[in-house]
Amino acid sequence: MILLGLGANLPREKGGSPHGTLLAALAALEIAGVRIVARSRWYDSAAWPDPSQPRYWNAVAGLETTLDPVSLLTLLHQIEDGLGRTRGARNASRTVDLDLLDYDGLVRNGPEAPILPHPRLTERGFVLLPLRDIAPNWRHPVTGVSVDSLISALPAREDVRPRTLPPDD
Repeated sequence: MILLGLGANLPREKGGSPHGTLLAALAALEIAGVRIVARSRWYDSAAWPDPSQPRYWNAVAGLETTLDPVSLLTLLHQIEDGLGRTRGARNASRTVDLDLLDYDGLVRNGPEAPILPHPRLTERGFVLLPLRDIAPNWRHPVTGVSVDSLISALPAREDVRPRTLPPDD
């Protein structure tokens, strides 16, 4: 399965909550011919490295597509741009973040983009917890470590929890 990480913590300039922006990103993928085969629950996570920033909405989606990884990543960037993402400092707050986490277990380390699996997914509770929702038997393609073991190894400071939707969403 192709795994996509979704995150947002800022509203769009033209209006739209972070949750609404992530729903719009999923809709844009489907319009482009990418099939959403699974989606985790929504999660709430603290902004890092500055927890005073707004909290994030996060999820992981399972995808099916005929696009190769480079073409899929290009599409993800186009969707982010269309939803108002501006690229600034690393780990800065953002209107939308779409990360290609895993592409059917493909391992790519060369200079061509994207690096697969995502190089920091093992350090992120906001990725691993929703990933487990849709792929509980997933193992890291390089190390073979299970998602449950990766979650157990997360530092105690991780502040990630399932989110309940507000009445208007």
